[in-house]
Amino acid sequence: MNLKKYFVRALHRLQKGPGYTYKELLVWYCDNTNTHGPKRIIKEGPKKKLIWFFLTLLFASLVFWQWGILINTYLSYNVTSSLSIGFKTMKFPAVTVCNANPFKYSEVKHLLKELDRLIEAALERILQPALGNSSENASPPLDLRLWHQIPLVLIDEHDKDNPVILDIFESNQACSHQGSDNCTYRNFTSAAQAVTEWYILQSTSILSKVPLQERIRMGYQAEDMILACLYGAEPCNYKNFTQIYHPDHGNCYIFNWGMDEEALNSSNPGAEFGLKLILDISQQDYIPYLSSAAGARLMLHQQKSFPFLKDQGIYAMAGTETSIGVLVDELERMGYPYSDCTNNGSDVPVKNLYSQYNTSYSIQACLRSCFQNHMTEICGCGHYMFPLPEGVNYCNNEDNPGWAYCYSSLRSSITHRQICIDSCKETCNDTQYKMTISMADWPSEASEDWIFHILSYERDMSTNVTLDRNGIIKLNIYFQEYNYRTISESAATTIVWLLSSLGGQFGFWMGGSVLCLIEFGEIIIDSLWITVINVISWCKGLKQKRAWWRLTPTWASSTRTQVPSPGTRRCPPSPAPPRPTTTRCVCSPWTSSVPTAMQKLSKQHAPAPPHGKLPSPCSVCHLLSNLLLFIEIRKELKSPGCAPLPDGSL
Repeated sequence: MNLKKYFVRALHRLQKGPGYTYKELLVWYCDNTNTHGPKRIIKEGPKKKLIWFFLTLLFASLVFWQWGILINTYLSYNVTSSLSIGFKTMKFPAVTVCNANPFKYSEVKHLLKELDRLIEAALERILQPALGNSSENASPPLDLRLWHQIPLVLIDEHDKDNPVILDIFESNQACSHQGSDNCTYRNFTSAAQAVTEWYILQSTSILSKVPLQERIRMGYQAEDMILACLYGAEPCNYKNFTQIYHPDHGNCYIFNWGMDEEALNSSNPGAEFGLKLILDISQQDYIPYLSSAAGARLMLHQQKSFPFLKDQGIYAMAGTETSIGVLVDELERMGYPYSDCTNNGSDVPVKNLYSQYNTSYSIQACLRSCFQNHMTEICGCGHYMFPLPEGVNYCNNEDNPGWAYCYSSLRSSITHRQICIDSCKETCNDTQYKMTISMADWPSEASEDWIFHILSYERDMSTNVTLDRNGIIKLNIYFQEYNYRTISESAATTIVWLLSSLGGQFGFWMGGSVLCLIEFGEIIIDSLWITVINVISWCKGLKQKRAWWRLTPTWASSTRTQVPSPGTRRCPPSPAPPRPTTTRCVCSPWTSSVPTAMQKLSKQHAPAPPHGKLPSPCSVCHLLSNLLLFIEIRKELKSPGCAPLPDGSL
């Protein structure tokens, strides 16, 4: 009961409020608010009141306009970049070295024999078109099946409006490859570029059918390629390198990859504390039409990350000593909603095909995986240069005759490229290695004799010189200094900035504060409460009007008393209501029950309880009985035979 009284009192306090009408509420707010402007509206004269009303409305609009700009700026989630420089002992980067030539020509010559004969004949036609088939008479006939699938043509553009396409072998099948209804041309300004790209495309089809272990065997082995190794003051050899197969460069070897052992730390900066390598690239065993550049391809990258040498690697030239000084940049990006970066690639919708190497996520791996997934869906096979999804084979001319056209179309498609760019994300934390490269001839003419003798003996156990300047490379990789740069992002706008900016604009234009906003919220709540009270009152009044419009009975006087039934509570009689004089009703004998009901209603009418008190059980009894009598009266008034008398008597 006490709890009920408490809520009733609280309800009465809310009903009182600062006013009972909207006008009273608005006047009370303008007179009591701490915001400048509204007070002057109600206290000044008519003219000044209009001026102050206009100024208050104008500045309030400016406040809301500025608030919109500030909130929009905050929701844009801009960032600021800061650069800091630190000093610490750092982990030595992973170093990947490869040969520019993926396979030994002596190992793959039998696979590329027909392709080499075909390209040699094509070059002869290009260089000496007037001699015709002079070389073909003395050699076995050419197998033109590869040529018909992906032909190499010449385009005569002397007449730019009508260019002439000339097939080198005059087979008239420049675009008749099976498996495709379309034809595409890839133009080159130089025959050297065209021949190299055509040879790579054809050799890809041939090598894709060779098992992986056989391709590894045909590449350069670590014991033949890595002649000497020294890390700081500790000796090392090819056994300290991890071998992986790279489609572009064949067998590659990674130092300090961190897969099986902990990453090595650099004890001191400087060339004496870095990694020193001597490599042999065996340039004399290069594939003549596949690798036009000679040297070693190397890359510095983080531990447990896959090396993408074609995009991020550098060349080291044969016959030189290449010194690489390293500086470290650490990038720290903010995640969602400030940037669309990822920590480990788990929220990227593209399946990472490079996860089979147990490497970490990178955007290069994501882009290549996305391209390979699209190619397997559209072309029905995968490209030789990228890892394969499960259940898919590499493309080749025999099983997939139209794969080259499909691959060229997909590679030049901006739509598919944009899909992959939108799907892949940058990593939130990344480490980049900035390199300073310098080179010098090595070995010198004065020392090359004894150096080549020693290196040849150590590798082949022979006193004969088996090495030369065209195949030897020396590398020095070291930290220039232990200073590292950290480029980190931070939020340009924070919630503290937003609140202070909103308060500054409100205080400048309106002279308000947070308490003024609370006052404004209070007036809104009071307005809503007045609206609720008015709606409830209107609904009650409408309900009462409808009840009295439908029920307009005439009270009949009677002195007959009702005897209560046994076991019921006797209620005191209520005073009879005044007798109506305007309308009288005469009832026929078969409708005599109507006055009886009216008499009961008049005798049982009880007075209403005093204001603020709960109704007594007797009053509740009267109300219920009155409701039942009203229902009886309504039914009986509808019966015929009841009509008012003209003289006004009963």
